[in-house]
Amino acid sequence: MKLPFAFAVVFMASACGLGYQLVAGTTSSYLLGDSVTQFSLTIGLYLFALGIGAYLTKFIERDLAAVFVRVELAVAVAGGVSALSLFFLWQSELWFRPMLYGEILLIGTLVGIEIPLLMRLLEEELELKELVARVLAWDYVGALVAALMFPILLVPRLGLARSALAFGLVNAAVALWSVSLFRSRLTRPIGLQIQSCVVIAGLAALFSQADRLSTLAEHQIYSGEIVHAKTSPYQRVVVTRTGKHFQLFLSGALQFNSEDEYRYHEALVHPAMAVAGEPRRVLILGGGDGLAAREILRHPSVERVVLVDLDPAVTALAKSFEPFVRLNESSLADPRIEVVNADAMNWLQESKALFDVAIVDFPDPHSFAVGKLYTDTFYGALMARLAPHGAIAVQSTSPRLAPQSYWCIARTMESVGLFVRPYHAAVPSFGEWGFMLASRRAFEIPAEAPEGLRYLSPEFMPTLFVLPEDAAPRDVEVNRLSAQSLVRYYDSELNK
Repeated sequence: MKLPFAFAVVFMASACGLGYQLVAGTTSSYLLGDSVTQFSLTIGLYLFALGIGAYLTKFIERDLAAVFVRVELAVAVAGGVSALSLFFLWQSELWFRPMLYGEILLIGTLVGIEIPLLMRLLEEELELKELVARVLAWDYVGALVAALMFPILLVPRLGLARSALAFGLVNAAVALWSVSLFRSRLTRPIGLQIQSCVVIAGLAALFSQADRLSTLAEHQIYSGEIVHAKTSPYQRVVVTRTGKHFQLFLSGALQFNSEDEYRYHEALVHPAMAVAGEPRRVLILGGGDGLAAREILRHPSVERVVLVDLDPAVTALAKSFEPFVRLNESSLADPRIEVVNADAMNWLQESKALFDVAIVDFPDPHSFAVGKLYTDTFYGALMARLAPHGAIAVQSTSPRLAPQSYWCIARTMESVGLFVRPYHAAVPSFGEWGFMLASRRAFEIPAEAPEGLRYLSPEFMPTLFVLPEDAAPRDVEVNRLSAQSLVRYYDSELNK
């Protein structure tokens, strides 16, 4: 046996093992939200399962090489189809979580068998000290390579389903290669070669149809026809069509419906523009669909708009997807608009510009990664970029469905010295939706709106600031970066 080839097997098996862990953590984060919880559970269960697998190897006494090949094939099948199976079961409250955690335990157990078996297969080639050092070194190098390739190359180019299948193909290829490496220790190498080729052919067929299968799975999730689907490094971007109307979903969460988005965006933008007077410089954080920008450009005083959105896949869609271009009235092509694809918190901390209005249009705080954009740290940095007479408007979840979350956002903004007025609007696709209007100084309830709006008028705008009794203030904590109470509130309210 040539040892370099054996260590290459260690490298590839380790890379695939970590790859499946990343697929499970990312898929569960996409579908369930709260990436910290999902990755914590994934890592914990996976490491536990590795221990189970390592322990089970003590009971394997014979045919070590054949067992290793079969384990590789089992990992290839279980890991390769893991993402697709989760997509198909996402809507099943009964089966999704058992399947998710069952897959993690199964794959982790199988991967836990690999390295101990390999070390036993190689123990005649090297003394124990050298064997352990070299096998574990290649094991960790393989994990590092997978960790780097997954977010940089695999997910952006292949997507989750095909990434999992690609890892499966590598495992199956390792099984086939191992038949040659350990042929002298196998009693029926031809049969194992045939099994390996069958698995490779099956996974290759699934790989070639992965996009179609992913779309088929998503058709079970979304009620409308899917007309665009793309996995970015940050999220799953899906556009559906229902009749004449289009809907944008990010990682399964509805962002807008073209049928009634004007209600949301008029309510988000125009109260802040009215408080600021005749704003010239406007900041949009989030809002990569260009719809808030459309409303801002209705104000003739606007000279410059900076739109900061993390995901270039969303801003590119808003610029090139014809239904969205019509909907946002080509706002992102306006010369007054500067689009910046960056993390909003980092951008705020680095920027020195001042703005008359800031429109904050982030997704709901379903994870700690998003929750940081609702903290006192974030609002303090945002207030530093606000002109003395300026105004801020913040998307703030539903005051009816998530009242603790809603008032947590209000209290957090007040904690940094902002004067805050909560308000709400009726958006049929979402129900009753909430916002915060804030400034460095006290201000009157606005009653000015541009002509030609479909929802707001000068007479109607003040009514947005009258909240019903079931949305009355709550006794809540300030959302701090070190302890994100908002994410806890939101998770408990939306999953009760």
